[in-house]
Amino acid sequence: MNQHETIQSMIEVGRRLDQLGYVPATDGNISVRLSLREILATVSGVRKGLLAPRDFVVIDPEGHVLRGAGRPSTEIQMHLRIYRDRPDAMAVVHAHPPTATGFAVAGIPLTACVLPEVVATIGAVPLAPYAT
Repeated sequence: MNQHETIQSMIEVGRRLDQLGYVPATDGNISVRLSLREILATVSGVRKGLLAPRDFVVIDPEGHVLRGAGRPSTEIQMHLRIYRDRPDAMAVVHAHPPTATGFAVAGIPLTACVLPEVVATIGAVPLAPYAT
């Protein structure tokens, strides 16, 4: 897939996240590993349901903008950490689904076997302490 096709796919993911209510306002972000030295990421401050090709930057693994206008989200460090720790990870989608966010805010991990298909496919979803 070339960069233009990747951007179009990311625009569609942003649109779907927005339709589902998983990224209120300008929350959330999306990135895709283009190569070992380049990551395509959404810029900060744009509603994911309204993404356009201009709303992406190419950054290096340290987070420096290589191409594009704007700046990536301050949460890009989370994406970069995932790419460093998981060489097999090719994309990161960060959203704020209301139900999952509600459980997290209430301090309730999703570890109980409530839906067998979730347990079988993802397993437990523990909580991590808040950190920037």
